[in-house]
Amino acid sequence: MKAWRLLFAMSFLLLSGCLVTLREPIPANEAAPIPLLGEWTRRNEWGEQQYLEISRAGSNVYKAITYVNSPDDLESLKEYGFTVAHHGDRWYISVGLPQSLGANFAIAGFELTRDNELVLYSLDVDRIQQELQSGTLQGLSFDTPEGDGALLTSPLAEVLAYLDDPANADVFVEAARFQRVGQ
Repeated sequence: MKAWRLLFAMSFLLLSGCLVTLREPIPANEAAPIPLLGEWTRRNEWGEQQYLEISRAGSNVYKAITYVNSPDDLESLKEYGFTVAHHGDRWYISVGLPQSLGANFAIAGFELTRDNELVLYSLDVDRIQQELQSGTLQGLSFDTPEGDGALLTSPLAEVLAYLDDPANADVFVEAARFQRVGQ
């Protein structure tokens, strides 16, 4: 899950390595909730202070800058573009992946809690792969050096309907929990 960790070092998506991806991003049809914007921090699994800065990059397009310990640490500094969608009771995010990871778009969930936390959820790749095998969702399984992955080819509306179904709530796995900087 090095790849997922890399992305969500932006802390958006990863932490264990397996990815669920889409061929196309979530369309930039919707604005993110304003409380998502700003600076966030957390201590990662290695005890390092991780920072996430989220800002607008255009009309309904956002960027996340992530780094560990200091913005001067250029090796850890990463920038990612993303789009969001609110569907049912959930917020979703799609983040473009580098060519080395297939150049598709990782999909994940997020929520803003009443305690002013940003919680990021990855999707359980094993569960998604079971849904591919059963025909509930369409797509392909793949392997990377970082772990297993799934590329969903079902129309986005079908993917979101599946994810919104309360019976599938266990497909979401908490990947990271951030606190707003200064709180």
